[in-house]
Amino acid sequence: MNTDLIGSIELTASAAIVVAALSSAFGSTPIGRVRIAAGLSVWFVVVVVLGVTRALYYKHGLGTPGLGLAVALPIAILCLVVARIKSLVDAFQRVPLWLLVGVHIVRLLGISFIVLYAAHRLPAPFAPVAGWGDIFVGATALPVAWLAYRRPANARPILWSWNVVGLADLIAAVRFGVTSSPGPARLIFAEPSSALMTILPWLLIPGFLVPLLFTVHIGIFIRLAKRNPG
Repeated sequence: MNTDLIGSIELTASAAIVVAALSSAFGSTPIGRVRIAAGLSVWFVVVVVLGVTRALYYKHGLGTPGLGLAVALPIAILCLVVARIKSLVDAFQRVPLWLLVGVHIVRLLGISFIVLYAAHRLPAPFAPVAGWGDIFVGATALPVAWLAYRRPANARPILWSWNVVGLADLIAAVRFGVTSSPGPARLIFAEPSSALMTILPWLLIPGFLVPLLFTVHIGIFIRLAKRNPG
């Protein structure tokens, strides 16, 4: 079984876990949960189509600017939707903080970056930074979520620190990925480039999982800013 096939299985399963968790948390009714899951699934399919057609691959697609848009646009849309739709605003206040933290366990799949780096398919510093950062955040997600569940009054400093690290890891990964990819923003010319992240199955990371988890980090910060984050 090759790395791409394993990656396809792991990333699809990770996406399904996050979609199921967030749909269950934000949907106040069965119909609401189905609608949220359907909306996120449509987004997933769009990313798959972009990958299949290689629309973001630098040789004949949009390249780095397109990938940047694929990361930034969903974050903006998700934040706007959750902030403007009353049912989602109310749901956001009810979602357990431990659940928002716990979904980041899927970032244990950062091991894929390390494997791809070892196979000379991704460059440094992009792959090691993204990989080990994700592994750390994923490995600590459940202990931090447990602390938020059992001892919420004492968990705030750890939650702040963990969330800062988790968000900083995503920002660093995107930064090194962009600056290692062929295009006008390239600053790191190590070979191979990070262009692998614009095709399947690896496009699922910057095109779907990163924006979704980035938005969850923003949500955690908003909740922590409240006197009683819940």
